[in-house]
Amino acid sequence: MPTYEELLHRTDAPPGSSWHIFVDQPERGMANFAGPQQIRRAAQCVHDGRALNLDHPLDAFDPPMSQARGIPHHRITAKHDQARDDVLDNFHLQASTQIDGLRHRRASGHGFYNGVPDEDITPRSPRLGVQLWAETPLAGRGLLIDIEGLLHERGTPLDHASGPALTPTLLDQALDAQGCHVEAGDLVLVHTGWAHWYLTTDPATRAETRAARRATGFAQSRAFAAWCWDHRIALMATDTFAVEVLPVLPESDFQESAPEDAGMMHQELIAKLGLPLGELWNLTALAADCRATGRWDSLLTVKPLHLTGGVGSPANATALR
Repeated sequence: MPTYEELLHRTDAPPGSSWHIFVDQPERGMANFAGPQQIRRAAQCVHDGRALNLDHPLDAFDPPMSQARGIPHHRITAKHDQARDDVLDNFHLQASTQIDGLRHRRASGHGFYNGVPDEDITPRSPRLGVQLWAETPLAGRGLLIDIEGLLHERGTPLDHASGPALTPTLLDQALDAQGCHVEAGDLVLVHTGWAHWYLTTDPATRAETRAARRATGFAQSRAFAAWCWDHRIALMATDTFAVEVLPVLPESDFQESAPEDAGMMHQELIAKLGLPLGELWNLTALAADCRATGRWDSLLTVKPLHLTGGVGSPANATALR
């Protein structure tokens, strides 16, 4: 596999992309890094037999941080007294704990991942749909990186109300403090405490944060993209709204390559690298368990909805320890 620096010098595909590198299941992107070998290794992470839920309720973020989304309206129907059925109206699949599929973002000037044509990005078309991660679920070693714990120990806790920008250096420092390292195929979970803070803060602060679309996350940088690719991770999931910091930093490395998104990093991570992104994950209980046991890995399963042509999906994520 080429390094990220080598990807930046590609002339046969968009610079900084992994297009056409994965051969067997090309449209699964970096999820391909977690295969049978990684799943067998991850099975050794199960010691105590505990299953931890990593999803918030579908209506936990009410209203959702994204002003274009809403919470689902749950209706129970009945044909007669002895039967009940469910219907969800206004069900936005990315309004709570979710995973972004590879048709969620298009690379400006290049197109969707692997050059899949725009006309193929339609409902029920299988190209780049989340069903590719349902047919072959994302599974492997989930490695928690506890940035909140690191900064709390230092006496410099994150001020989520201000929406601080994080760096890959913090990832490395947290790993050093935990005494562990990333292995190829890992599903990386970054705990910042943002989602827990947002859901428990006062309503006025929550409303102001949503109105400003302000959230803790990683700075838009080539260094972060390089960290993800060069570690060969299969998933980057965080408990933040967008993985990357919002509003986008004025010094974003992607101001020119992602003008429609004001320099957001989503185009680079999703449309170019093919990296599954998890947002708004519920990592509070997992972080507490990791701290208590001194073990930071688990057997992680991620099973998106089997929706052909889905753009994104609830994560349906479980950590087995």
